[in-house]
Amino acid sequence: MVQTEESEQVAVRESVSAPIRRKSWQEGAWRRGRIIAGLAVLAAVLLALHGLLPNPGNLAGLLETFLPWCGLVVPVLLVPALLRRSATALVALLVPAAVWLAMFGGTLGDRSTGKGDLTVVTHNVAAANTDVAGTVKMLIDSGADLIALQELDPGLQSEYERGLAAAYPHHVAGISADGLWSKYPLTGSAIAKGPAGEGNGTVFRSVVAAPKGEIAVYVGHLDSVRVSFGKGFGAELRDHSITATSSALRAEPLERVLLMGDLNGSLADRAFAPIAEQMTSAHEAAGSGFGFTWPADFPAVRIDHILSKGRLTATDSWVLPADGSDHRAVAASYRY
Repeated sequence: MVQTEESEQVAVRESVSAPIRRKSWQEGAWRRGRIIAGLAVLAAVLLALHGLLPNPGNLAGLLETFLPWCGLVVPVLLVPALLRRSATALVALLVPAAVWLAMFGGTLGDRSTGKGDLTVVTHNVAAANTDVAGTVKMLIDSGADLIALQELDPGLQSEYERGLAAAYPHHVAGISADGLWSKYPLTGSAIAKGPAGEGNGTVFRSVVAAPKGEIAVYVGHLDSVRVSFGKGFGAELRDHSITATSSALRAEPLERVLLMGDLNGSLADRAFAPIAEQMTSAHEAAGSGFGFTWPADFPAVRIDHILSKGRLTATDSWVLPADGSDHRAVAASYRY
């Protein structure tokens, strides 16, 4: 009898204290994880307002180059938020997730509208490429009408010329290790790379006598960028080439213009604004996914581009399979 009464008293105490414990846990869930929530909100602000960030050492440009990867902050912070059982952190993580989806959600879909009248390919074939025959076969199999190549090793250039000659009888070489192959007649002339003696990045212009009208084609390989401790994101030489290229593009008299090549940077990097504001990316207009091109084994950023302006409309854009290069080739189809 005594045990029954004691059991009933314990049950009563537990029934009274249970709501108190639940209330305490709920209040704690909102108090816990405030640092995680703060980091989530900070990440959302950096994503949304990256263009307003100061740029010492081009560090903002480095952030913008890898901007899509900033979305990883959500799953990274989600783990401690769950471990802490923090309602505040979980709600806060919805903010960077929403910002990322607003910025990049449209990139995930397929924007292509089919094959156009003209297909073009650009590829940094890499001076150290040990499979020239495989690269040549991949380029021919792409069905491109125009092929722009960068970083042609002088000792291997003749192999590319022999391999592509039958399918692409017209060829012009740039002022550096670049070249353009075409099914249609070409005329070409080099343009300046920027202030004399500054950098090795080059761009050359050629005119393609395509069936529906002439197209000015710029083939570029801009200077590489370097990330180093104490110096930040070293992109000054590349930026000189961007300035020279954007000036040439503005002065271009033809109505159809292409810029193809290894530009050594993402178009999200503010340094490319002089080019991006006057050119349209084929991938952004008609590609699918992020279209990363470098490094070839695990592409993390798109630094190889096909851009156009004037009377050219991109209908498709895609990345070719890996070959012997450390870059992936990119292709685009245009209606003109």
